[in-house]
Amino acid sequence: MKRLRDLEPDFWRAPSAHNTRPWTLTYAGEEAAVGWDPARALPISDPTGRDLRLSLGAFVECCLIVCADAGLHIAFRPDPGPLRAGFLHEAEGPYETDFTIADVRARVAGRGEYHAGRLPEEVPLEGMRRLPCRDLADLLRAADLCQSGDRKVTRELRSWLRLTRRHRRRFLDGLGDRALALTKAEALALRASLALYPALRRLGLPRVLAGASRELLDYDGDVLVLVGPAHEDMAEDMAKDMADVEPGRALMRNWLRLSALGYTTYPLSQIIDWEPTRRVLADRLGVADPRTLLHVARVGRLTAPAAPPARLRP
Repeated sequence: MKRLRDLEPDFWRAPSAHNTRPWTLTYAGEEAAVGWDPARALPISDPTGRDLRLSLGAFVECCLIVCADAGLHIAFRPDPGPLRAGFLHEAEGPYETDFTIADVRARVAGRGEYHAGRLPEEVPLEGMRRLPCRDLADLLRAADLCQSGDRKVTRELRSWLRLTRRHRRRFLDGLGDRALALTKAEALALRASLALYPALRRLGLPRVLAGASRELLDYDGDVLVLVGPAHEDMAEDMAKDMADVEPGRALMRNWLRLSALGYTTYPLSQIIDWEPTRRVLADRLGVADPRTLLHVARVGRLTAPAAPPARLRP
């Protein structure tokens, strides 16, 4: 497993909510357990572990792609346990994939301005539904208003923001000003508003913050929604459902496929984090069970290159 350790910097290029990088790899003999650090979970904004499972699945897919391109025969075996999703282990043959290490390194997320234009229908996507951006602008504003008005959610988000160059974890993890496409003035204003949140909340700060996101979808573009399989008994308990990382693996493949075509994505999953907007979105998509909505992101071509996110070094 030594060669596996050497590839870890590329494994850690997988996406995660708030760029928390929650994954862990624990080596034992000829296997490596894929787990997560609870200190890097988001218990307030992701109480059911949906985003954590997606992140773990993306990490697994990233590991398999990188290993295959490096000539290693590695497979993944789901085996949920305490703080564990499963194991990477030696296999008889390489993982079959069309992607490479170069594809993994090239993928970025971008919050900046996108060129107008819809995603071609012929682009193959696994388990994803498409909607015009403007059709979801009302839901995004409503969800942002709810989240920015919640003290606990705002406090959790603030702990992952890196809005100053002096922040001790600026280059390790979290959401920096460049990754959020903020100018220095905008980053300063956001820092000040969050620092004074208790007082400004009563003066209407949540409405100001929610209004700032309106322009994100005010153009002719697409939003993608990942819809998972329906289950008769969908577990809400994270520990019971951690084996299901397959949607996250599909999400990683979709992002790599789009990146190879010159497209960038940016998550807007706050729309499904709030129950009322999640139900409305499910109704608009004709989806019977709102719980099967797993991820929301806008997609397009950036007008300027995206800043790379901070990378936690293993």
